[in-house]
Amino acid sequence: MVSPRDPVAGLSDEPPQVRAAEYVRMSTDHQRYSTENQGDAIRSYAEEHDLRIVRTYSDEGKSGLTVEGRDGLRRLISDVQAGPVDFEVLLVYDVSRWGRFQDADESAYYEYLCRRAGIRVVYCAEQFENDGSPIATIVKSVKRAMAGEYSRELSSKVFIGQCRLVELGFRQGGAAGFGLRRLLVDEAGMAKSQLARGEQKSLQTDRVVLVPGPPEEVSAVRQIYRMFLADGLKERGIADALNREGILTDLGRPWTRVTVHQVLTNEKYVGNNVFNRSSFKLKQKRVRNPPDKWVRAEGAFTPVVQLDDFEAAQQVIAERSRTFDDSEMLEGLKRLLDKFGALSGLVIDEQDSLPSSTAYRTRFGSLLRAYLLVGYRPDRDYRYIAINRSLRELFPQVVADVSAGVSSGGGSITRDDATGLLHINGEFSASIVIARCLQTPGGSWRWKMRFETGLEPDITIAVRMDAANRAPMDFYLFPRIDVFAERLRLFETNGLSLDAYRFDDLELLYHLASRVALQEVA
Repeated sequence: MVSPRDPVAGLSDEPPQVRAAEYVRMSTDHQRYSTENQGDAIRSYAEEHDLRIVRTYSDEGKSGLTVEGRDGLRRLISDVQAGPVDFEVLLVYDVSRWGRFQDADESAYYEYLCRRAGIRVVYCAEQFENDGSPIATIVKSVKRAMAGEYSRELSSKVFIGQCRLVELGFRQGGAAGFGLRRLLVDEAGMAKSQLARGEQKSLQTDRVVLVPGPPEEVSAVRQIYRMFLADGLKERGIADALNREGILTDLGRPWTRVTVHQVLTNEKYVGNNVFNRSSFKLKQKRVRNPPDKWVRAEGAFTPVVQLDDFEAAQQVIAERSRTFDDSEMLEGLKRLLDKFGALSGLVIDEQDSLPSSTAYRTRFGSLLRAYLLVGYRPDRDYRYIAINRSLRELFPQVVADVSAGVSSGGGSITRDDATGLLHINGEFSASIVIARCLQTPGGSWRWKMRFETGLEPDITIAVRMDAANRAPMDFYLFPRIDVFAERLRLFETNGLSLDAYRFDDLELLYHLASRVALQEVA
């Protein structure tokens, strides 16, 4: 009799181990979240539960605020959506490892994608079982919200700390600039060494201050102010003079009107430490803050130019901008258009005789509006408007075609004038969206779709236009259960997770809506 463990029989009393993958992420917030510590906890869990880890997805040193730059998570989701994968379980250290998103539903979305693909998600360091029970759902929701709140609180604490250091005279990031250098000091304020461009401090207790740079650069900065105030040269003339002398900027590039203007307007050259000119909190949106929200420490650094000279330069610049009324600004812009045949912010900023592009934005609300007032319509914007106009004209024809297709199968269709939704056979609703075709600089094609998620249509009919944006190329039929975001970007090929919904025509929709006569049975 052959034993069950006899290799000849190819049988075993022990069930095969379940294959698992692990996802680990570490930012710089806490050592306990190092990828090594997460990996140890995950492997310990796997051994206890007879799981075999066959794949690792890792993001090291990546913030959890967004998915940008997180190649490990992107690869995981891509593999799961493309399927099938060679694992049945995904092991994650805790709920916050998905990310500390400000929208708590985003981490829930990534977990859902895994579950939809038949992959069980396990949180190895959590005290609850991720079994889909109401308790687990509530706990996860709370922890996702707490993860986002942690980032908000941390952002606030970091900002307060940065402001305090600025007020103490320490530099908070950014290049020193021409004529200045960054000096590393210890916690007692004693100088340690100068930092070259790209170098960073290595000790958390060290600080950075600005000091005057090489004598030749300091002399050039003072020469810029002298040419501007005493000689009456404008930024363009000063840049030309510096370039003739062979003087390069701190980046090793020739001078321009803009780089000279930066030297004339930055308070660091009089020793002031200014912070919070712009904000990019929680990686949401960069905003330019008004001067009353700037944080400053006056006289924090050794000045390179005298305060009187700096203030005189600011007065000249301010008076120069105030001398133009609306009609004069527009007349100057029209002369510039006649000269170059096109307009841009860079072209405007390089003109000594005109206010800056920022002044035009402030005065007229936007550069585009200023362009339109002088009769200039950028080619790209014009094409965009023309294409959108043609797509709006195409929309009624698409609705008519769908109505005719449904009716041909005996179905009925009505349109809600208030919402635009189509109600088919009184059984389900449909929304139609048209996506224009965009060409990238590299020659690839892209389509951006915006769904009517607020109306909750049962089916979204997405019409993808051809390269010329003249006729539909193909169609996507997305059921409501698979629409998770307001926007979706499509490539030429998108993998099975999206192209499974792609069709060359709408015959499937018409077939679903068709009426079939039933024979009466006695």
